[in-house]
Amino acid sequence: MDLLKDALLVYGRIITILPLLLVITLVMGKRSIGELPVFDFLIIISLGAVVGADLSDPEIRHFHTAVTIIGLGALQIAITKLSIRKRRFGKWITFEPTIVIQNGTFLVENLRKIRYSIDNVLQMLREKEVFDISDVEIAIIEANGQLSVYKKPQKSAVTMEDAGLVKKSEGLTYPVIIEGKLYQDILKDLQLTETWLYTELKKHGIHNINEIFYASVNKRNELHFSLKNTPSEAKPPILH
Repeated sequence: MDLLKDALLVYGRIITILPLLLVITLVMGKRSIGELPVFDFLIIISLGAVVGADLSDPEIRHFHTAVTIIGLGALQIAITKLSIRKRRFGKWITFEPTIVIQNGTFLVENLRKIRYSIDNVLQMLREKEVFDISDVEIAIIEANGQLSVYKKPQKSAVTMEDAGLVKKSEGLTYPVIIEGKLYQDILKDLQLTETWLYTELKKHGIHNINEIFYASVNKRNELHFSLKNTPSEAKPPILH
């Protein structure tokens, strides 16, 4: 009998608490779901913990849960409004946008500061339909963790289309060096040799592949690379 009573209590809580949670989430606005900044992420985690505890433990007073949900929603709204009015405060509670590629070159120190790997950024570039970092004028990891990409003007398909030109396919680029490690199998698949690679690097004054953070080759055997000691400070800086 007690089990049945507890089960009915839990189901009753689900019926009453989820509509309240939906209302609070809608009042908090699209920003919480679409962008998910750091503070909003913490609010959502807290809401989940409060609701989860309320649904799983019938001994927790339901009224206290409702008050907590309303309080968290009100706090989020207040912090959001304060962040909009006081830009400096907004910077304190979230991440700064970080430039990770500039003029087709990885900014290694910036990547390490935000703990993003080459693979992370390359995947995000592919999701933006960018397969060659030499096409990128600037790439920024935004405060919400998303990647924003601005291509070099001459790589803009829209501009070429407007001019009535047909863009020639340059194909994909293939990584041959990542953080000083040479991928011989990729060179072999491209029908290239280590001698060719070292010769190309020497043309740019590079005599040790350990200096290379990332290097890639396209179908036309054009080499593009980023050095490990590339200055991390981009000019001008990107702000919120």
